[in-house]
Amino acid sequence: MTRAKFFLIVLVCSFSWYLLPGYLFTTLTSISWVCWIFSKSVTAQQLGSGLRGLGLGALTLDWSAVSSFLFSPLISPFFAIVNVFVGYVLIVYIVTPIAYWGVDLFSARRFPIFSSHLFTAQGQLYDILAIVNNNFELDKVKYEEEGRIHLSVFFALTYGFGFATIASTITHVGLFYGSSNTTMTVINREIYQRYRASYQGKEDIHTKLMRKYKDIPSWWFYILLAITIAVSLLLCIFDKKVQLPWWGLLFASGMAFVFTLPISIITATTNQTPGLNIITEYIIGIIYPGRPIANVCFKTYGYMSMAQAVSFLSDFKLGHYMKIPPRSMFLVQFIGTVLAGTINLAVAWWLLNSIHEICQDDLPANSPWTCPNDRVFFDASVIWGLVGPRRIFGSQGSYSAMNWFFLGGALGPIIVWLLHRTFPKQSWIPLINLPVLLGATAYMPPATALNYNNWVLVGTIFNFFVFRYRKQWWQRYNYILSAALDAGVAFMAVALYFAVGIENISVSWWGTNGEHCDLAACPTAKGIVVEGCPVK
Repeated sequence: MTRAKFFLIVLVCSFSWYLLPGYLFTTLTSISWVCWIFSKSVTAQQLGSGLRGLGLGALTLDWSAVSSFLFSPLISPFFAIVNVFVGYVLIVYIVTPIAYWGVDLFSARRFPIFSSHLFTAQGQLYDILAIVNNNFELDKVKYEEEGRIHLSVFFALTYGFGFATIASTITHVGLFYGSSNTTMTVINREIYQRYRASYQGKEDIHTKLMRKYKDIPSWWFYILLAITIAVSLLLCIFDKKVQLPWWGLLFASGMAFVFTLPISIITATTNQTPGLNIITEYIIGIIYPGRPIANVCFKTYGYMSMAQAVSFLSDFKLGHYMKIPPRSMFLVQFIGTVLAGTINLAVAWWLLNSIHEICQDDLPANSPWTCPNDRVFFDASVIWGLVGPRRIFGSQGSYSAMNWFFLGGALGPIIVWLLHRTFPKQSWIPLINLPVLLGATAYMPPATALNYNNWVLVGTIFNFFVFRYRKQWWQRYNYILSAALDAGVAFMAVALYFAVGIENISVSWWGTNGEHCDLAACPTAKGIVVEGCPVK
């Protein structure tokens, strides 16, 4: 069978099947059978819920749930999947249960075990509007009246492991890509050698074929960089609603510049991209607290600039292999960015003004407008920007112990590196990638245990078993399968929106009422009263 025919068959099947989990039978997205058996047990539902718990036994028949946050597992190398799996199991199935049920860390039982929401000390949702003044800044008097913000134990631990991930990224790249046979070096030898080889070394077949095209002049990049920074500076200086000072913009841009190289290395070797979202929020939150809009802007310039740079490089790599002229790639990327940014902003503005209660908790279980990413983004702006890290992770907060994760993350790769030097014949040791392992749950929340469990399962089936026992099939069809599944889901999602979503036509029955794990979001501490939850 030709690859084109295989792609078409899988695309049609994926397109047709997604009608069920995407509209007619949405419970197929999260088959949390443990909740069905133990319908009145909070603990059982916390363990079994794929969307609001630890996801034990939770399965999905929805490809979008498998690939939505971690991207397609079919394109991730198996060693990276193993690193993610080990880190995921460590955090979700060892550390979190011990912290929640074992030691009641940070009064964990007062809150749900898995949630990105912000809570009061009594387990109620925190009233954010009550502590914001008319200038979108923190009202310190009101904050003192409302009390400290509290997080679910998983959310707090996620930030801790995020600290460790950033620290381990720097140490890991410095040791494994910047060390000689005898000493650590500041200059990354391997990167430098590859850089020189790209100009002086032997050209591969792809580079030879690409020589017939004109290269992109460097000044194209420089001019584009200068224009965008100039426009951004004008916005920061003359629009006070942005809240971000001019030096904050330059600082964020500098962070993106420094971290792009080491994070690109991690991405290139593992297909996993550690984020700068936490460290950017932390830094500007310390320097410039009480201003959520400034925090969001700093995070966007510091983190998203780096993420887009890595994505840009990835696209150029694909274009290199596909023999697309570099200048055409540049222009397409530039025009696409302008169009996408404009259209995304317009659509987002339209949705906010046309969809009732968009991104709110009161929406039906099968609503497509729950906005999990945006919810986490909003809560992060409150934690790091409005309230500030000093009142959450500092001396004025409840989670100062999380800062020790920075030290642990920095020391971790040193231990792995020493083991590798001590046992050089053990080829599996350098495959331990702590930035990937510690950052395994970086997408949680908004990603859930359901997403991770099934991502690991599918990735293991195809990139271990199929790769090992049906390698010819894997080489011929694996990536085609991934692309076809993605395309089928995407086309049906668009079709469903225009056919039924835009008219708000819904189907209501047991199979469209969520995963049926309502008690998974309940606290388990005695005396905590939450609507819809049993009281101990």
